[in-house]
Amino acid sequence: MNVAVVMGGYSDESVISLRSGQLILNHLDKIKYRAFEIHILKNEWYCLIDAIKYPINKADFTFEKDNQTVKFDVAVNIVHGTPGEDGHLQAYWELIDLPYSGCNYYQSSLTFNKRDTLSVLSKFNIPKANSIYITKGENINGNNIAAELGLPFFVKPNQSGSSLGVSMVSTLDDLPKALDFAFAEDNDILIESYLNGTEVSVGVLNYKGETKVLGITEIVSQNAFFDYEAKYLGKSNEITPARISSNLEELVIETAKKVYESLGMTGFSRTDFIIMNGIPYFIEINTNPGLSPQSIFPQQAAHAKIAFSDLLDNEITLALQRKPIWKK
Repeated sequence: MNVAVVMGGYSDESVISLRSGQLILNHLDKIKYRAFEIHILKNEWYCLIDAIKYPINKADFTFEKDNQTVKFDVAVNIVHGTPGEDGHLQAYWELIDLPYSGCNYYQSSLTFNKRDTLSVLSKFNIPKANSIYITKGENINGNNIAAELGLPFFVKPNQSGSSLGVSMVSTLDDLPKALDFAFAEDNDILIESYLNGTEVSVGVLNYKGETKVLGITEIVSQNAFFDYEAKYLGKSNEITPARISSNLEELVIETAKKVYESLGMTGFSRTDFIIMNGIPYFIEINTNPGLSPQSIFPQQAAHAKIAFSDLLDNEITLALQRKPIWKK
């Protein structure tokens, strides 16, 4: 079976995606699958074989090698950010009838949009921070924001990952810089109240037909919060399993499953919560969680004693079973 391991992307997260793709290539069963390293970048799409780039034909997602057309049976998507985590690639693969891993284009688009995700989850009584939504060009009054949310608060791009463009504002003097930082990533931003508690990250997936929580990881950042530097440059301690009571563990597991199912998810995901006063507050969900050596999801798979090759087998099986929406 020809498997396209699709990595890269158009955002600053592409470097993390390329690392994640290598983990998948290393763990795919070489007896079952013939894996191809596919790079989706702003300026070019190509298959990389022995350091040679073979351009991808965007009409049908194939490439030519030795005067033969190579077609794929399935795509394993590990593109972080756009276009692989916001629904664009998924919609494209639907149109050309290529099975792909992870959630479909609607769920991808929904969960990449923080405001819309929070709006959906509010219908299911999922606890979350108080927030304000602002579009670039709007009049922004820092005093009104502080009065509504208190200080400190967080400023985040509405559509971004890996904590890119996220700042914690402790005084209103910090606000202009935080706004510029967030608006550099997206024209829409979310400003959220600060939750003072224990941060945990929960790996959830559809495994053998059931919603399964891989594990709960406690995040102890050396920085003010779990930012890009803490995530990828070693400025945090990640403790699996999290140091929480058994009752609280059950509540986090129950809430994480509820989030996953309420959003109609399939495939790998990682959901972040802040536990405050015994309540897990939803922060965000990642539908293409990082799979680099520094990432949490592989750590949780090891904790669950599930071989990563088995998780990939499961993803490919789900991809092949799912029919494109237009065929249903």
